[in-house]
Amino acid sequence: MTEPPRPPGEGNPTDPTAPFNPYTGNEPTSGSAPPPPPGAPHPPTYGTPTSGGGYPPPGSGAGGYAPPPSGGYGPPPGGYPTGGTPPQYGGYGPGSANEDKTWIMVAHFGGAAGAFLGGGALGWIAPLVAMMARGNQSPIVRQHAVAALNFQLLWTIIAVVGYALSCIFIGFIPILAAVIVGTIFGIIAGVKASNNEPYQYPMTVSMIK
Repeated sequence: MTEPPRPPGEGNPTDPTAPFNPYTGNEPTSGSAPPPPPGAPHPPTYGTPTSGGGYPPPGSGAGGYAPPPSGGYGPPPGGYPTGGTPPQYGGYGPGSANEDKTWIMVAHFGGAAGAFLGGGALGWIAPLVAMMARGNQSPIVRQHAVAALNFQLLWTIIAVVGYALSCIFIGFIPILAAVIVGTIFGIIAGVKASNNEPYQYPMTVSMIK
């Protein structure tokens, strides 16, 4: 026997996709959500559902803010400013490091050689030559040359005093001291400078600035 057609809106209780009708009592099948009551706001949707069944977060679609690139944000145009520091004692200036180092070796080792070969009275010549030849172009060379020159000048004066007193027995003592001190500490300063290490001459005075 064929069932007569139902009025519109009553639905079909045997059809799981039929809308719920409170008068007929047909209920949706399990797993399907009932429709919202009349006048209720619909939940917002963002774009289209993803493959996992959800919606993408706001801002990831059109009209939103795109996430930063995988590598993060790069430095500003032109790079970050870097502060420079003037060369310190024991360092070599950029661009002419080899030439600066050569003149620094001349100042220290040359002063030691002059003190040894000149009887303690000629150690000042090599530092003075280094300062005059390269000191105006390189501040670090001038710094080393001035330090060596001040040290060798002091012990040159001591050696000259020893030569003046050579007429008596004690005259050889300051001469010998000038030779030994000027040679040993000049070599130490040269080795330190070759290893790019700071060094301060002992027993010296600042006569030349």
